[in-house]
Amino acid sequence: MLNRTDLRGRVPRPAELRATLPRAEVNVDAALHQVRPVVDAVRDRGVEAVLEYTEKFDGVRPAAVRVPQAELDRALAELDPDVGAALDEAIVRARAVHADQRRGAVTTQVADGGTVTERWVPVSRVGLYAPGGLAAYPSSVVMNVVPAQEAGVGSLVLCSPPQAEFGGLPHPTTLAAAALLGVDEVWAVGGAQAVAVLAHGALDTDDSELDPVDMVTGPGNVYLTAAKRMLRGIIGIDSEAGPTEIAILADGTADAGHVAADLISQAEHDTLAASVLVTTSERLAGDVDAELERRVATTKHTERVDTALRGPQSGTVLVSTVDDGLNVVDAYAAEHLEIQTANAREDAARVRNAGAVFVGPYAPVSLGDYCAGSNHVLPTGGFARHSSGLSVQTFLRGIHVIDYSEAALREVAGKVVALADAEDLPAHGEAVQARFEGETR
Repeated sequence: MLNRTDLRGRVPRPAELRATLPRAEVNVDAALHQVRPVVDAVRDRGVEAVLEYTEKFDGVRPAAVRVPQAELDRALAELDPDVGAALDEAIVRARAVHADQRRGAVTTQVADGGTVTERWVPVSRVGLYAPGGLAAYPSSVVMNVVPAQEAGVGSLVLCSPPQAEFGGLPHPTTLAAAALLGVDEVWAVGGAQAVAVLAHGALDTDDSELDPVDMVTGPGNVYLTAAKRMLRGIIGIDSEAGPTEIAILADGTADAGHVAADLISQAEHDTLAASVLVTTSERLAGDVDAELERRVATTKHTERVDTALRGPQSGTVLVSTVDDGLNVVDAYAAEHLEIQTANAREDAARVRNAGAVFVGPYAPVSLGDYCAGSNHVLPTGGFARHSSGLSVQTFLRGIHVIDYSEAALREVAGKVVALADAEDLPAHGEAVQARFEGETR
């Protein structure tokens, strides 16, 4: 069922691998041309433009952008108890993991009387995005809000697309998740217009302020990603998220049913979702194909899953050894990487490029999506080669505080002057020398 790439007997060099391996084709640059009029209109006309584009793209025109507190309270009161208990558990585990990520200030004594302190300061106001297209994502509310709260961000606003089915409000489970987390500012707006109004701010339909934010985080479609790229600089962003990905490195010891179920679990997100198996076992590859044929026919979103699995972004890569497989998955740099080998823990420790690594048969990606305690907002499209997933650190800025005494500056003054002169910036040196004018040398 999956397209096959046979690399047995050879593993191409990294540049060739990147060109060879399956990958979703997402043209953010092309989307920029479609997004620019939306962003410009929201900047110039505020909420009027937001609501016009919301009606055009989402098929509903909310009475206002900000969701009333009463609707948050109602959503929480009407939340299915089993879903509420699951969200509570997800929040507890996510808090435990993210609380341990917070960095403390570090002071280094560089010289007698001279110190440099790095202190970590949270971003003041953050816009968090929870998608609402093909599904509701209360889990994304948890994954965005918890690290921001643990970082100490003082002001949070959650954006999620309005739904015609729910009278122009975001999905009620999304609202309930926000209420569980104590988020009382929720905006019913999605896509590029959400990023634009977060960046520029506006007056709502009742003339109340929709204050701009300093940073926007959270996954979304290509148009939201294009808006984040366009507005980066006005706002900070976490990353440019593309379609979701799973890669599984497996040998002949892996269970074909587990592998197939995990590939399907990510394929149900989107027709562009990528499901990639890297294996040393041709027998396993065949067994997985057979399991996929059986399981895809019975899963709820059959057509969506089938399209994703048969697309050019998905496939099986055959390799000679687990070592070769590790080279392949490092070149691929998956958003989610499962290791299902005989020595899974040891092999996982050798992975260098992945958004998150899931070790062994009992750590499926679905666990990380909801209740592992890890964060599921992760780099896609190979960005895991240089970027991290969402964490407490995303919302913190390191500030260096330099504290030197007169004696400590005097000790190093000559070297500052020498380097300033070497760069033909004599005023830099003179700024130091001015502190000691009139002294006998």
